This record gives sequence, structure tokens and C-alpha cells, in this order.
Amino acid sequence: CLTFQLACCCGTAACSLCCKCCPKIKQSTSTRFMYALYFILVTIICCVMMSTTVANKMKTHIPFYKQMCKGIQAGEMCEKLVGYSAVYKVCFGMACFFFLFFLFTIKINSSKSCRAYIHNGFWLVKLIVLAAMCSGAFFIPDQDTFLNAWRYVGATGGCLFIVIQLILLVEFAHKWNKNWTAGANHKQVWNGLLALVTLILYSIAVAALVLMGLFYTRSEGCMYNKVLIGVNGGLCLFVSLVAISPCVQNRQPHSGLLQSGVISCYVMYLTFSALSSKPPETILDENNQNITICVPEFSQGLHRDENLVTGLGTTILFGCILYSCLTSTTRSSSEALRGIYATAETEVARCCFCCVPDGDADAEEHTEKRGGQTVVYDEKKGTVYSYAYFHFVFFLASLYVMMTVTHWFHYESAQIEKFFTGTWSIFWIKMVSCWVCVCLYLWTLIAPLCCPTREFSV
Repeated sequence: CLTFQLACCCGTAACSLCCKCCPKIKQSTSTRFMYALYFILVTIICCVMMSTTVANKMKTHIPFYKQMCKGIQAGEMCEKLVGYSAVYKVCFGMACFFFLFFLFTIKINSSKSCRAYIHNGFWLVKLIVLAAMCSGAFFIPDQDTFLNAWRYVGATGGCLFIVIQLILLVEFAHKWNKNWTAGANHKQVWNGLLALVTLILYSIAVAALVLMGLFYTRSEGCMYNKVLIGVNGGLCLFVSLVAISPCVQNRQPHSGLLQSGVISCYVMYLTFSALSSKPPETILDENNQNITICVPEFSQGLHRDENLVTGLGTTILFGCILYSCLTSTTRSSSEALRGIYATAETEVARCCFCCVPDGDADAEEHTEKRGGQTVVYDEKKGTVYSYAYFHFVFFLASLYVMMTVTHWFHYESAQIEKFFTGTWSIFWIKMVSCWVCVCLYLWTLIAPLCCPTREFSV
């Protein structure tokens, strides 16, 4: 067991949990898990750096805190290790780490190559390299110029990460409909499932629209909320009508209301999230006191325990980011971004159609059973996911985390304790993401009409 752990840390072996009771794990899965673990570790450090509560408790409870800060040259009270500038530097190191591995793993098609061995092992060495990169960013000369330039790089990369997720969401909707439609050609039960799921999706979207109209608007004022709820509701209706229009159906028989239902639900979610992130509006009541309007009354009581709400909300948010990274780095997602899709003839209808394994691990004979969890080497015949694309997505996710933790363009007043305090930059980013999602889906519908001589596959 000890020998295997050393190989895991310093060698090229796949990493296991060294526990016989654990189920077998694929080499490709364990590799992605380890990189995700690095990502989580740095993200937690960034959250700690943005927390004034943690900084104050460290000053109070750590003996010789002042002397320690001077010893590591972090300022008299470690002021260089807190705030948005520190997060920018740490995320710069993490982004450089993943970007270098993106360049290093380009065009790797075999897990037996030297570069693939480095990608799948040497975890202790890579952890040291990551720590060195994150630490080295604090010694970059001319910090002001670096922070100003890096801020725009982070905003560009963060927006690109959002766009990739939106593209994959649209691809997911089309893939879902195509898979279940393929089953409907053989069994009518799939038609019933399509109708049922479509009805549920539109019911959720309509219910969300009505509830937002009730809780985020009032008879007087709240004009922003009224306009945006109306516009986004109208866009959902518009794309639904376009999806079932005769001209679109003639060119794309697989187009239907299921995809529109998925997009409508996501648009309603983004609308709700944007309205929740909008700075509160206040007016004077009859007693000349400021009162908050255009938000649900019960939501004000939910934010009394700010530490609990922030901790839980931050955990959920970064869990979603990590899930987006891992699900968007599969071979099928990489091919979808390049316009490569499976043909309808090869579709096998299944309820859990999105959980298709990357490779046939069970067909591989080579397994690792020394002293712990069984490791299945599922990349004997070739890589089951794109190594370069995997690192590129995590590079963009590093920039997205950096911008999200520092409140995007409200970085100077950013604190992790005020993570859910509304800001206009977060509001407009979510709202624009909503409109970009609609435009992407609409383009997949009308592109065959605009370019009739080109073949489109979804």
C-alpha cells in the first residue's frame, strides 16, 4: 500500500484511495478527480483570502501573528495575503498551471506516450509546481500594471467559460430530444415520456414566471423587474413558436418543444438569479424611513445569519462550477463544441442518456489491485477524453472563480461575507448570459434556413 501511494504521488500510477472496500475506479476518472482536488484547494484558499472574519480571527488567535507576517514578507499584518489583489495573484498561478498543461497535452491520443504519463501521475511534483506558481505571483514586479491587465484577462476568460457552458446546455437540449425521438421510432412509450417531460418543463417555467411577477414586482415602481420579466418571458414564448414553426420543422425534424422547455427553464432560473443579485431598491414610507422594495419580504429574514448563508451558498456555487468543469470535459462535449455529433442511426434511447461512459473500462484486462482500491486502466486503447481541452476548461474556470469571488468589477469592496450582496455587474452578467443562451438556441434553429446549402447537425 505504501509503495503504491509513493507511486501515486511521485510516479505515473493512477491514484486510488488505498481502501479495499471502495468500488473500482477508472484511471481517467481518478486523474480528473485529482486535478479537481487541486482546483478545490486553491478555490478554498481564495475564499479564505476574501474573508475579513477569518483574517480577524487569525490576528486574535495566532500567537506571534505580527512577527510571522513580517517573516514571510506579507506586510505588518499580512495585508498582502488578503483582499482581491491576493486572489488575483493566486488565481494567476492556478490559471498558468492549467494553461501550461493545456499546451503540454495538445494532440495526445495515446495514454502510453511520455506526456500522457506526466498528465496521469507525478501528483506530488505537480502540487509543488502549483504551489510555486501561486506563490511566485506575489513577486511579480509592477503589481498595479499586472492587476489592471490581469483583470481584463480574467473578465474575458470568465465570460468565455460562461459561453462554453451555454453552448453545451443548448447541445444537451438537442441531444436529449434526438435521443428520445430515436426511441419513439421503435416504442411509443418514448413519445409519452417526451410529452410528459415537456409539460413538466413548461409548467416549471410558467410557475417561475408567475412567482417572479408576484414577489419581485409591485403596482408602483420596480420598472426594471417588470420589463426584464416581461422580455424574458416573451423570449421563451418566441423561441418555442420558432421551434415548432413549419419552416424550421422542414429543415430540422428533430426540433421540438423539449429543447425549448429546457431553455425556458434555464432562462427563468437566470432571470431569478439576476433579480436576486440586483442591488436593493429603497423608498421612503409614510414615516420617512427607508424600506426595501421589489424583493420578497421573507428573503430579508433569510440573510440574518450571513455566515451560514454565505458558507452554504458558496459551497453550492463552486460545487456547480466543478460539476460544469467535469461534465464539459468529456470527449462528446469537446466534439460538440467543434460541431461533431453522433448520427441519428447510432443513437440508442435511454432514460439516462447523458451518462454514457467515456470508454469501455470493463473490457480492459489490466487492473491494479496492490493493497487497496482496484484501479481499471481504461485508456489502454486510447484516451477517453481530450487532455488539452480538459486543462483549457479548468484554465477558464480558474478565471471565472477569480472574477466571481472578487464580485467581478466591484472588486475593491468585495468580501466573501458579502458574496450574495447585490451588485449591478453580477446582475448584468447573469442577464446577458440569459440573452446569449436564447440567441445560441435561436441560431441553431434558424442557421439551416440562413445557410440552406450547408449541412447542420444537432
